[in-house]
Amino acid sequence: MQKKILLSLALALAAPVVWAQVETTTTTTTTEGVGTISEFDPGSAIVVKESSGERHYKIGSKVTYVTKSGKVISEENVRTRVKAGVPVRVHYSGEGEDMVVDRVILEEE
Repeated sequence: MQKKILLSLALALAAPVVWAQVETTTTTTTTEGVGTISEFDPGSAIVVKESSGERHYKIGSKVTYVTKSGKVISEENVRTRVKAGVPVRVHYSGEGEDMVVDRVILEEE
């Protein structure tokens, strides 16, 4: 009888610890990269030469291209304005090879 009580008590004390381990939290952080475009493949990738070296970014499915003042660049103008040598600021989320850009800001009008 005492064994059953001790076992029940032990299980009751251990249950909250087991359930606490099941919970997970995911945090997405948006970060910014600044530099000059080295390569650009619309809809796929952008390579930016930053002070620390070249960084490769994936282009997100809903990326927005804007000028420094915030004016949206039309899709037909993206191919002519977003190109190698243009200074940019990119907003991205993720880390390592999973850096996905959602906004590209051209540092010129």
